[in-house]
Amino acid sequence: MVKPILLVLGAIPAIVAILIAIPMITKPDIPYSASVPSDIIEIEFTKHNIKKVSFGVTERTIPQTSEILIIKDNGDVRYTITKGGEPQPDKHFKLDEATLKKLSAIIKETGFMEIPSESFPVSDEADNYDRFSVKVTLNGAVKQIYWPEQNATNKFVPPIITLVETELEQVISKIS
Repeated sequence: MVKPILLVLGAIPAIVAILIAIPMITKPDIPYSASVPSDIIEIEFTKHNIKKVSFGVTERTIPQTSEILIIKDNGDVRYTITKGGEPQPDKHFKLDEATLKKLSAIIKETGFMEIPSESFPVSDEADNYDRFSVKVTLNGAVKQIYWPEQNATNKFVPPIITLVETELEQVISKIS
């Protein structure tokens, strides 16, 4: 015959499991920070290759190439490049659903929209560097961040910014 103490000890894990499961079953809401299909996202990514040119006493920074990538919510992509001040023909592309969801998840779930809009000053020693900007519109909220590549600034560029940069450069590499 089973002793009552064993029944009580065996019932305790079952009761704890039920107490944990009930809130999970009764509240199936998706957290606000999770990426959902109803999210509306548009991304504008700009990359400038900057070169410092000296005119004797004065110096100027001149963009050698400028690339603009615009991603619409439906996956339509427009890519514009300007080399030496001469605009090249636009390239149009349709982004696959998986890549669009990945970009949306990276931006929404990592807290990209909450990054403070601080400036990343370019160091005086930088003569040739890339400067980036990204403007994200997520469900009506707009976030715009500007930064140079890490070796052109003395401030630390957060990894989430460089992750978004890398993902968007991969989209550019698919197009060109």
